[in-house]
Amino acid sequence: MDDPKIPRTENSQSDCRRCGACCEKGGPGFHIEDRGLVDTGAIPSRCLFTIRQGELAYDNVRGCLMPVDSDVIKIKGKADTWSCVFFDEPGKRCTIYDNRPRECRALKCWDTRELEKIYAGHRLTREDLISEVEGLWALIQDHQQRCDYEIIKKLIDDFNGPFREKTRKKLLEIIRFDAEIRKLVVEKGGMDPEMLDFLFGRPLTKTLPNYGIRIRQNGRKTIITRSNELPRGKPRGIDEG
Repeated sequence: MDDPKIPRTENSQSDCRRCGACCEKGGPGFHIEDRGLVDTGAIPSRCLFTIRQGELAYDNVRGCLMPVDSDVIKIKGKADTWSCVFFDEPGKRCTIYDNRPRECRALKCWDTRELEKIYAGHRLTREDLISEVEGLWALIQDHQQRCDYEIIKKLIDDFNGPFREKTRKKLLEIIRFDAEIRKLVVEKGGMDPEMLDFLFGRPLTKTLPNYGIRIRQNGRKTIITRSNELPRGKPRGIDEG
């Protein structure tokens, strides 16, 4: 987006037309150069979310879902859309223009070469921002270890194998732990719920569909199935209690 304080001129192929399309397709990923924006509160942590290491995410350069090599910290979307929370849709303008992240500065929708050069390098991580908060960082590390996407991927690969019930139970335990630690830091630690997607990444109930896993509640049972799996009789589930 161009500076909203600069009058618009006749657009050419090299001008930003302020259509807002880039801002409506998802917030930018943060790089080391953007750390000051978070540290100073210019961009509050509650407005961010983390794509955790190993998680499947859409790679804008490759144009497909890929597991990420490290944390990818991004700006949240509005409600259930991808539109950046800092995008003023009626005015077609960025409300944090002077404090916009590196990717926003690099992006030109008519020429993506500069963005492609920086896209996957020098990512800002949760460790960069939180590792000195000792108790909280220990919780995040424990969550990352117990909800590791490598472990999850192996369980999903074995989902319909000879030990399917054991596999489903292990996966359900991970899903439960992911939900419980979020509940714990809010109820016991007084954490702002808006911080959870930044601290622990998005809930597994939202990310596992990318792996072909369907999760739903049936009374006290949590039922997990493959999205391409046809129901056979009564759905399988494990008691919550």
